[in-house]
Amino acid sequence: MSAGTFLHELVGSMSAGAAGNPTVAMVEAAFAHHHLHWRYVNLEVSPEDLGAAVRGAKAMGFRGFNCSLPHKVTVIPHLDGLGPSAAVMGAVNCVVRRGHQFIGENTDGKGFLKSLETTIDPKGKSVVLFGAGGAARAIAVELGLAGAKRLTVVNRSESRGAELVALLRKQLPLQAELVVGRGDYAVAAGTDIVINGTSIGLYAPEARLPLDLASLQPGMVVADVVFNPVRTRFLVEAAARGCATLDGLGMLVNQGIVGVQFWTGITPDAAVMRRALESAMGV
Repeated sequence: MSAGTFLHELVGSMSAGAAGNPTVAMVEAAFAHHHLHWRYVNLEVSPEDLGAAVRGAKAMGFRGFNCSLPHKVTVIPHLDGLGPSAAVMGAVNCVVRRGHQFIGENTDGKGFLKSLETTIDPKGKSVVLFGAGGAARAIAVELGLAGAKRLTVVNRSESRGAELVALLRKQLPLQAELVVGRGDYAVAAGTDIVINGTSIGLYAPEARLPLDLASLQPGMVVADVVFNPVRTRFLVEAAARGCATLDGLGMLVNQGIVGVQFWTGITPDAAVMRRALESAMGV
């Protein structure tokens, strides 16, 4: 493989601290399984060098790259355009070369939506979402774009929750309301989907979401963005009440799938990517 070809088939991950990124193993496993002569490399980029890094990636023929905090917003002025969901939420975690342009996309919510759609179509559904941070914001936007009918955001910070609800009402044909968390939240009858979009439970198996478990009904779909432990307390308790459950590892895998689709045009094997991710994370 010539140097030019190698660089033309390179994607990367730009972060302020790039060590220990399990996504590398997952994406490279997909490339190897599908016999693609591509590489996915970790690149530690300081905030002050971000613009130069993006220009360099374009000059060297990168097919694209991921970017993590603190670059998800500050990368936008260095790009040539934004995809629909990235434009609504104002954050980018995946950049894709289209012709001579670098276009910013956001796979956070897309990965969740792809995982959710294996169990339920959110179109016309009523959803309760805990959290209003980055992951919750991305999920809320994708749910709105997918046609969810009603979204209740439950969040302890009124200002952050109100900001998200205002965005949803302005940008999407979605009934959105905020409930400020004050103790255990009781899920209303008729709710179809309940999502933990917070970090509650991450590396903390006993952590408890402020939720009235008695309000969960059999047949509800319950999802968690937390990926370690894979079976969080929230999911275990929801399953015990007859709910269908989705773990956060599925969201990570599907984020990777969407990214590979954007860059290569192929749909990679999900099982191969999940096994690689589980191995890299030791779960």
